[in-house]
Amino acid sequence: PCRLFHGCNSLLTSQIISYYDSINQYKKELPEYFNFASDVLDEWSELEKDGRRPANPAFWWVNDEGEEVKWSFEELGFLSRKAANILSKACGLQRGDKVIAVLPRVPEWWLLNVACMRAGIVFIPGTSQLRAKDILYRLQVSKAKCIITNDTLAPAVESIMPDCQFLKSKLIVAKGSRAGWLNLKELF
Repeated sequence: PCRLFHGCNSLLTSQIISYYDSINQYKKELPEYFNFASDVLDEWSELEKDGRRPANPAFWWVNDEGEEVKWSFEELGFLSRKAANILSKACGLQRGDKVIAVLPRVPEWWLLNVACMRAGIVFIPGTSQLRAKDILYRLQVSKAKCIITNDTLAPAVESIMPDCQFLKSKLIVAKGSRAGWLNLKELF
């Protein structure tokens, strides 16, 4: 006999088990190494170039003022490769190193996320509501070698710098430059 699944009238337990069994029967060989940026985004970019996939935006961001940023798969691939090079060369990060990004969800947040995937750098997101003591704790526990933030949170990071022995580089997402910080927009 079938019983209802947590009050969901249309979904019977037998249907769930049947669906689960059908998933388990599908045997796909998993790759030894997988990189979302190169294995998915770059592949979709090639499919778009060849006309085998419709040209849809890979990224579309709109803020409260109506300003928008829209990137194709090709643009996202190009920009993420540039950002990965910035992280590797200008910031001196290597595969396995950790970076903390304390940013609001601006386009650069997603771009840096993909760039870290591409370069094998561990991306640790942090909300822009963090205070200096919260940032310090995350930097010390993670042993992050780089922090990425904006003008608003840069003073909080500067106030804790003497206690951050692992931090090697600071990257700011801002229109203007700031002493002691690498500027992402200028490096692009």
